Amino acid sequence: MASSDETRSADLGRRQLLQGSIAAAAATAIPGLSVAASSREEETPLRGRIRQSIVFWCFNSAGEKWDIERTCQVARQLGCVSVEICEPQTWPTLRRYGLSCAIAPNGMPGAAFKRGFNNPAHRAELLARTRETIDHCAAAGFPSVIAFVGYKWRNPEDPNSGEIPLDEGIANCIAGLKEIARYAERKGVNVCVEHLNSRDHSHPMKGHFGYQGDDLDRVAEIIRRVGSPRVKLLFDIYHVQIMHGDLIRRLEQTKDILGHVHTAGNPGRGELDENQEIYYPPLMKKLLELGYTGYVGQEFIPTRPPLDGLRQAVRLCDV
Repeated sequence: MASSDETRSADLGRRQLLQGSIAAAAATAIPGLSVAASSREEETPLRGRIRQSIVFWCFNSAGEKWDIERTCQVARQLGCVSVEICEPQTWPTLRRYGLSCAIAPNGMPGAAFKRGFNNPAHRAELLARTRETIDHCAAAGFPSVIAFVGYKWRNPEDPNSGEIPLDEGIANCIAGLKEIARYAERKGVNVCVEHLNSRDHSHPMKGHFGYQGDDLDRVAEIIRRVGSPRVKLLFDIYHVQIMHGDLIRRLEQTKDILGHVHTAGNPGRGELDENQEIYYPPLMKKLLELGYTGYVGQEFIPTRPPLDGLRQAVRLCDV
């Protein structure tokens, strides 16, 4: 007959073996996530009151250059529920991982933010491509497509081509957005207009000199004058900080039109860490106070191993 100490030792061994088997099964249930990739922090569930998304281009354009498969694996690993700004051909991969595309690109080629609704020269193509993306979103059950005001030059690639007067650009935006709004309303998809900064000239994706929607009040005015529940604001915290600051008050002032939110550290559009000036937890708490139920997309450009920066950002925003 075994002693009581031997019995306790055998029971402990069985429990440890069972726990190890359960952990291995849980890890392999998520494609691409191994036991070795899991840490205690990653295994701790998020509160999930803020629905977080990974913005694909940031992690596909430099450094490790994650493909859509890897990005989806990381999203699942960190508890994010979406990968966004990715083309419809990638969406079957998102679905395989149980993820949404919180906001889709509008389909315009190249730097889409240059050719926006302020310039009638681009309107026909912009409307056609945005309608096509709206159709994709409606079919997939995804909520939003991005939209832009556009650069102020008549040829957005040539600053010497002459400027679109501001009042004319605003009127053009309102007319074009009203037209796409009718289609978006029928399809049940949001069109989110992004405010961008025009001050940072250090990098083509850190600032957008010449963007005619660089004033948040101006963009909000355009959206409100369109007057559609399907035309909303993409509030990019990084861009608003550069142009205006006063972030919590700005969220309050735009609460009626908030459709999507982006993050990044300032200055530099890097990680949400101790090297930048924005403190994110109060901003996330403000979103909850406002009753915001949309997504928050992590849109920083990594300056160190991207998984480390994303893990930090996701935890910081999980209030």
